Amino acid sequence: MNTQDTSATLTLDALSIPYQRRIYDYDPSAGKLGIAAAKALGLSPDHVLKTLMVQIDGRPACVVLPADRELDFTRVAAAFGGRKAKMLSRPEAEQRTGYKIGGVSPFGQRSIVPTAFDQSAMDGPPVVINGGDRGLLLELGPQDALIATNGLVADLVRPLP
Repeated sequence: MNTQDTSATLTLDALSIPYQRRIYDYDPSAGKLGIAAAKALGLSPDHVLKTLMVQIDGRPACVVLPADRELDFTRVAAAFGGRKAKMLSRPEAEQRTGYKIGGVSPFGQRSIVPTAFDQSAMDGPPVVINGGDRGLLLELGPQDALIATNGLVADLVRPLP
C-alpha cells in the first residue's frame, strides 16, 4: 500500500491541484496493467488512463489515453507536429521519467517533455492516472491534468471496431 509522496504527488501539491489517491495491489504479471488497475479498483477501463512514453521523429514525448484503447502512431505523430512516432524503449522510458514501468506518471517526470491526452478522456468526469509508483493512481479533473503537464488534447487512439 503506497501512501508515500512521489514526484507526481509533489508536483500536483506544488501546483495546488487537488487529487485523491487510489491505491491497489499491483500485479506485475498482469498483461495489460491499466486494465488490471481498473479491475482492482472496480472502475471502468475508460476511466483509468495509461501513460506511455513515445518518440516523435526521435524526440521523446508522453501520451495519456484510456487503458482499454490502443495508440494510433500516425495520429500521435500528427498531434506533436511530427512525421513518425514509436514507443520509447523500456530502459529509456524509465531513465527519462525517473519512474519504473507500471508506475510512469505524466506528472513530475525527471525531464519535461511534451504531453498529449487523448480527447476521449478529457470532457467527462474525473480521470484516474498513475501517481508515480506501482499500485498508486491519482484521481483528478481532466482539466487539472492538462494544467499540471501543460498538455494538449488530440485524437491519439485507433478507432474502435
